[in-house]
Amino acid sequence: MAQIDLRRKLAVLADAAKYDASCASSGTTKRNSLGGRGIGSTEGMGICHAYTPDGRCVSLLKILLTNFCIYDCAYCINRVSSNVERARFTVQEVVDLTLAFYKRNYIEGLFLSSGVIRNGDYTMEQLVEVARRLREDHDFRGYIHLKLIPEADARLVELAGLYADRLSANIELPRDEALGRLAPEKDARTIRKAMGQVRLKLEEAKPERRDRKRPPAFAPAGQSTQLIVGADGAPDTEIMARSAALYGGYGLRRVYYSAFSPIPDGSSLLPPTKPPLMREHRLYQADWLMRFYGFTAPEIGEGTDQGMLDLAVDPKLAWALRRREAFPVDVNRAARETLLRVPGLGVKAVDRILSVRRHRTLRLEDVGRLTRSIEAVRPWITALDWTPGGLTDAADLRARLAPQRKPEQLSLF
Repeated sequence: MAQIDLRRKLAVLADAAKYDASCASSGTTKRNSLGGRGIGSTEGMGICHAYTPDGRCVSLLKILLTNFCIYDCAYCINRVSSNVERARFTVQEVVDLTLAFYKRNYIEGLFLSSGVIRNGDYTMEQLVEVARRLREDHDFRGYIHLKLIPEADARLVELAGLYADRLSANIELPRDEALGRLAPEKDARTIRKAMGQVRLKLEEAKPERRDRKRPPAFAPAGQSTQLIVGADGAPDTEIMARSAALYGGYGLRRVYYSAFSPIPDGSSLLPPTKPPLMREHRLYQADWLMRFYGFTAPEIGEGTDQGMLDLAVDPKLAWALRRREAFPVDVNRAARETLLRVPGLGVKAVDRILSVRRHRTLRLEDVGRLTRSIEAVRPWITALDWTPGGLTDAADLRARLAPQRKPEQLSLF
């Protein structure tokens, strides 16, 4: 009977955790182990599947410690007033599940969050204790991501960072006003304070070149956060501006975007329908442009319809269509920053172009071998034997370049 109860807990608490998108295990390094006998690895292939920036698929046990919660956030299925089945793991049950799943090669790490029970300190103590037992009692070297309870004592946040690879405190909503209205027990200033503490600890953990003694590792995979899209009326330009401020102010590794999903018995303060899945995808693409392509949030958002990204074409192509005077770009002379703005050219393709052109002048077929789709690139570049002529001014350019794919077939550039 006990085993059946545990399975039911797993079903309930794994399902309850699916609304948190910030669970990729990337950017960390393998932990050292005394004697080399530790359990787990952050580098192997493994029930939550997440994808790292380099495209690697990783498997994480993604669960809540409990879906009981004393808060009444209108957008949360686990709010105190929600009529959902409740469950709660003990600390040891989470430890045992993690080890058992890892030994069966189901997972390579743990993503652990929780509803707030009793108070922030008590909940955070429970989360930290799971990580402590895994690390110290079982020498577990796999990936651990802990969700921070922003109201918790600063010492608990510090302990979490010593045991976990990544920490995250969810901002939740782009607008502070909306957070106060939809989640009255939460305070955006408290969340930012916790994120600021993590950033300071991350800075302290960086070894100075002159220091012989390396400081203790603190959340080596950094911190992340999540923004809910479509719950508070904020347009995409406002969401991008908030993300840019979070990256700059708190040194985040990732901002994750989660499309709002209506919940049973939802508040009248919330929209009755969910936003298009493509909207979430466009925000991820815009985020990628800010992080890796040198775009700013205002550049991506300029010329948008009421601050909303174009759902028909990706934001990089949308920018290029608005800035046709910047094209065509000479692939043999243009700077890296300029090439990164060419539709169809990704970071790897640009770096290949820069490498090859040191040795010879590129023709169109050379560019074709270095890119995924030369058809997407042709209207925007010149090469030794190629010029697009009037191709960039063609009235049907947008129609020809807009991807003809099913909504579920999403990709970055």
